[in-house]
Amino acid sequence: MSQTLTKEKLSERIQSQLNLSSSEARNHLELLLEQVKLELERGKDVKISGFGKWSVRIKKKRPGRNPHTGNRIEISSRSVVTFHPSDKLRSSINSSREEASA
Repeated sequence: MSQTLTKEKLSERIQSQLNLSSSEARNHLELLLEQVKLELERGKDVKISGFGKWSVRIKKKRPGRNPHTGNRIEISSRSVVTFHPSDKLRSSINSSREEASA
């Protein structure tokens, strides 16, 4: 079973690796996440070399079906955030999985 890396755990890792106080590490992480969020809200892509790219994509309205009633409904258009890992990250993940299963 996998463990989820939370913002709190990530902040603790930043704190220990950079020898920062807890509040400094949390503030640095919050600043980074806020910048990513602001760029995505502006409709801009966020690319971190060697890691991946987040993009905002507009999904058109489309017909759908209520799974409980079976009634037809219209699903409205909306924006969604997508993430595409870099080739480097994808390779790293795949090689880690291969080693774990061996």
